[in-house]
Amino acid sequence: MIPKEHLGLAAEYAVASELCRRGIYAQLTLGTRKRTDILAVLSERMLGVEVKGKQDKTWPLSKGICGEDKILVFVDYYEKKKYERPDFYILNAEDWLNLVHKQQGPNIATGDVEIKDGVPIFCKNLNKYGKPTKGISVSVSHVKDYWEKWDKIKEGK
Repeated sequence: MIPKEHLGLAAEYAVASELCRRGIYAQLTLGTRKRTDILAVLSERMLGVEVKGKQDKTWPLSKGICGEDKILVFVDYYEKKKYERPDFYILNAEDWLNLVHKQQGPNIATGDVEIKDGVPIFCKNLNKYGKPTKGISVSVSHVKDYWEKWDKIKEGK
């Protein structure tokens, strides 16, 4: 198991490594209030990459991404040995919204969920501060069609 406090960084470095292996310059961003984990430099522009790592069955409360110039990479260490490569699932903004609508469709129709800037907000589920819960749990079955779709980053969409 990767120590919990290192999981996010391990996932970010794994994605940056994969991008560099594919000839895409990747730079991790720093800070605790950042909105992008990695900046990927494509031939004519930069692309923001959000990274979510997990070593359990699901990625809990994933807020996703918004904006056409963003990519979301789910990194899966679940049941991987210490030196085994994780699985990567790459989604663009359209893929993320399709996933949210597919997973939460009936709840959206009844007003239980609001989508704001691509982030699902659960109006009836309150967090410990009495605020609506933001994000959805994502499992591999939700994102299996996006396994190793690195071309989404190379194409920048």
